Amino acid sequence: MNSGRVRKRTQTVPGYDVAGVVVKVGSAVKDFKGGDEVYANVSEKALEGPKQSGSLAEYTAVEEKLLALKPKNIDFAQAAGLPLAIETADEGLVRTEFSAGKSILVLNGAGGVGSLAIQLAKHVYGASKVAATASTGKLELVRSLGADLAIDYTKENIEDLTERFDVVFDAIGMCDKAVKVIKEGGKVVALTGAVTPPGFRFVVTSNGDVLKKLNPYIESGKVKPVVDPKGPFPFSRVADAFSYLETNHATGKVVVYPIP
Repeated sequence: MNSGRVRKRTQTVPGYDVAGVVVKVGSAVKDFKGGDEVYANVSEKALEGPKQSGSLAEYTAVEEKLLALKPKNIDFAQAAGLPLAIETADEGLVRTEFSAGKSILVLNGAGGVGSLAIQLAKHVYGASKVAATASTGKLELVRSLGADLAIDYTKENIEDLTERFDVVFDAIGMCDKAVKVIKEGGKVVALTGAVTPPGFRFVVTSNGDVLKKLNPYIESGKVKPVVDPKGPFPFSRVADAFSYLETNHATGKVVVYPIP
């Protein structure tokens, strides 16, 4: 046993997404000032040894390059659920070389990333057709987000679909089935679960420029944040928020909001 000094345990504060008001800026900051309403994913590489996390706190530090002004038409709770999910949805579409005229199938279309992948594919990238899977009670939601075809995964198996897609955005962990419904030369991006070739996975890069690029679509109402109706959760119920997330029944994003 080491009889020397005992190192104090460092407390880890979780959380990547944040929306709030700038309190103070460093001397090298150029684009933001105190009082600005902003939002961000505070971790540049969320899964590669993040050098910054801790947005589930009263104050958090953020690198300037990760920030963007909060869209004027949404509140802080709505904005807080957007950055990581919308950056993931956008980067997934970019990496599959998605473009106008292509078709896409989004698995878990009512989830945090899936709900945004539907909207970006349809309203930003100009998809010719968007299909999405959801449970029975969430089919109307995915239709309202832009899905031309809503598939009830509790009743239908995607492997039985006769249609084939240019891209499948797998946000649920069914890559082995997703690869069976792509066109020749099609692409599958998988966010979770085992990856079956030609499917692939990526680590999202937080980038304030992506948020700035998408802000006009949010402010025009073409892209809408989806916040789970059980929230926002107050700080006193953060553990409940995580427990609810683990049920895999959340709709859109689960938000923790400290202000009453």
